[in-house]
Amino acid sequence: MTAFEFNEPDVLSEELRMVRQQVRRFVDEVIVPQGDAWEAAGEIPRSVFRALGELGFLGMRHPVEFGGGGMGAMASVVLAEELARSSYGGVASALTVHSDMSISHIAHRGSTAQKQKYLPLACAGSHVGVICVTEPHAGSDVAAIRTRAVKTADGWVINGSKTFITNGVLGDIYIVAARTDSEAKGSRGISMFIVDKGNPGLKVARKFDKHGWRSSDTAELFFDDLQLPHDALLGEEGKGFYYIMGTFQNERLVVGGLASGTCSKAIELTVDYLRNRQAFGKSLWEQPVVRHKLAWVAAKAAAVRALTYQCAQMIDEGKDTVREVSMLKAFGAETLQEVVHTCLQLHGGTGYITGTPVERMARDARILTIGGGATEVMLEEVAKRM
Repeated sequence: MTAFEFNEPDVLSEELRMVRQQVRRFVDEVIVPQGDAWEAAGEIPRSVFRALGELGFLGMRHPVEFGGGGMGAMASVVLAEELARSSYGGVASALTVHSDMSISHIAHRGSTAQKQKYLPLACAGSHVGVICVTEPHAGSDVAAIRTRAVKTADGWVINGSKTFITNGVLGDIYIVAARTDSEAKGSRGISMFIVDKGNPGLKVARKFDKHGWRSSDTAELFFDDLQLPHDALLGEEGKGFYYIMGTFQNERLVVGGLASGTCSKAIELTVDYLRNRQAFGKSLWEQPVVRHKLAWVAAKAAAVRALTYQCAQMIDEGKDTVREVSMLKAFGAETLQEVVHTCLQLHGGTGYITGTPVERMARDARILTIGGGATEVMLEEVAKRM
């Protein structure tokens, strides 16, 4: 272990412990040295997806027969934690949106033909996955989406827009939610479609300049009479809302892993800084008020990690986890805010300088209370189940 790091959970298999070591090596050798350049560019290069795909890390959750690893939820947690420990939240988001939040729709609900066509490419990292749900008028309120898909003799025609879409510029395989029944109310009548890069009806309207996650591309997309064949429908017509809700459980578990990994790295960096920073004739670490403050957020971070692994184990055991995962999403993301801002405070002026890891982590952490279901929405999901 490093200066500060949580103990390895007993529930992890030897295989997953090896995965952690290998991902950490990749982070140290590939991501950290180039992260600043990717932040400036506003995206990570395709070579990163291909490299991780070749190592087998992008398809760990997907079926073996289509190029995946056939592993469980614990694999997603380990991957998210280690990518987050890079301190580049944008890199972690781009990669996990691909591995766990977009392509998983095909792995879970795709036809055999769809799986054969897309999963090997996605697992190899040669094609990048995108999930397109959020719209200008529909964020956490997924049932309010307005993008329309109309069935024709030749297939489907989609019109509408999506916004805040991670990998929207870089992507190759777009998983798009659209309303297929204009008469249905709320969550009913929404379906999912697979859209390939290069479709003339798919237009990237703009690439956003963001507060954080600056090394991932985030785009606004337009669908202008986008033509699709009948077999572009993913799963059953009208079941899209329920597919999205099901995949949200894994997305929120991944947020727990991202929060856990980021907390661990922020505390590790801060312990090292405090031991070396001299003030008032001694190191800052020797000031009880300082080290107690860090000990307090470390305890909260440990609780986030414990809940993350508990939720992963429940998912792998096939249990209903909506309440617990909603708790994790709310508690993990909000605790992360406290941890990174406490660490920034303890870094003093250094923590406020752009480009330092703790400053970047504080910016990158902010989105996690919003994306994937805002804290307020998560708490309502918990309350409904009390």
